[in-house]
Amino acid sequence: MSLTRESCLALDAADPLRGFRDRFHLPPGVIYLDGNSLGPLPRDTPARVARLVEQEWGQGLIRSWNTAGWIDAPARLGDKIARLIGASPGEVLVADSTTVNLFKLLAGALALRPGRGTILSVEDNFPTDLYIADGLGRMLDGRARLRLVAPDAVEGAIDADTAVVMLTEIDYRTGRRFDMKRITAAAHQAGALALWDLAHSAGALPVDLAGSAADLAVGCGYKYLNGGPGAPAFLFVARRLQAEWRQPLTGWLGHDRPFDFAVDYRGAAGIRQNLVGTPPMLSLAALEAGVDLMLEADLSAIRVKSMALGDLFIALVDQELPATGLSLAAPRDAARRGSQVSLRHPEGYAIVQALIARGVIGDFRAPDIARFGFGPLYTSHADIWDAVAALRAVMAAAAWGDERFRRRAAVT
Repeated sequence: MSLTRESCLALDAADPLRGFRDRFHLPPGVIYLDGNSLGPLPRDTPARVARLVEQEWGQGLIRSWNTAGWIDAPARLGDKIARLIGASPGEVLVADSTTVNLFKLLAGALALRPGRGTILSVEDNFPTDLYIADGLGRMLDGRARLRLVAPDAVEGAIDADTAVVMLTEIDYRTGRRFDMKRITAAAHQAGALALWDLAHSAGALPVDLAGSAADLAVGCGYKYLNGGPGAPAFLFVARRLQAEWRQPLTGWLGHDRPFDFAVDYRGAAGIRQNLVGTPPMLSLAALEAGVDLMLEADLSAIRVKSMALGDLFIALVDQELPATGLSLAAPRDAARRGSQVSLRHPEGYAIVQALIARGVIGDFRAPDIARFGFGPLYTSHADIWDAVAALRAVMAAAAWGDERFRRRAAVT
């Protein structure tokens, strides 16, 4: 039986998450399928940030570090994110960027595995993860090295020199999902640690760090957590590692008693050692509004809808766009992908630009991937129908040949 827009509307009427759509500011006439790169603005965020600016900063001034709880924000927000990723209170901290946090965790992991020097990852991991691992190895004069293998070869490549296996749970290009529990177990069997990048996982699907026995994790706040552009990142260090944990960026706020202003560094106990500098309160307030909204929803329902939206998108591409040169880059099996579907086409960039001109916002990843992300709290089934209808129009008109869609912008 053919899918229709009416059947999509019926799915929306029965959607248990449909009330969350109104909690976001979504521009009229726009179908937003890029929340896997930047989440949309929650309606509560402007008022929360304004309160911090006008009252806490404007009236409270420096007193607000105590009276408004600013100094506790990294740990408080970390405990909230912990509930989304299967961690416990005191295991997650919000600070810095994903890149900086990854440097901390890789360096700390190497220190916990003396005599081992390999950071194992995959060839198509997110580039900044690979850059940081390679740069750390060069900084250590070859005492650590990055080894890259094909995604299907990871478990077999873990050996006696592997200090840490570093993987992104959801591949940023294709949406492919690694089996966190199985790979972590393989790392542990070989005496290695497992570090997971949750940038495309947190807020999009239930993550079970504890159940997977993961050691370390990082993630960002601006995708599915809807914290705003450049929102602070988070890091996770399993409690069982914290007593012997040492990270190299020994900033003043990670000191055991930062306001003693002692000359010698003495790291704080627990997760707080991973703080470096002063918390960025404006961006933390925006992120907390996004996380609080996410915590109101049922993560299991989010995952069910995410898989359904992806299945619908794929089915409609199959139905409406046969023989157009588009091919599926994402796993067809919903259990093996995150909350996105990626399509390949030699003219992928221009196709995405033509879609944006029609009000459907996705994005492009080199060399040939048109990427569409689904935020289950705000993406409707009718959005998927309308997006594929726009894609059909683009392909029918061969709109990628238009020169204005071929000019590469700085951000793709």
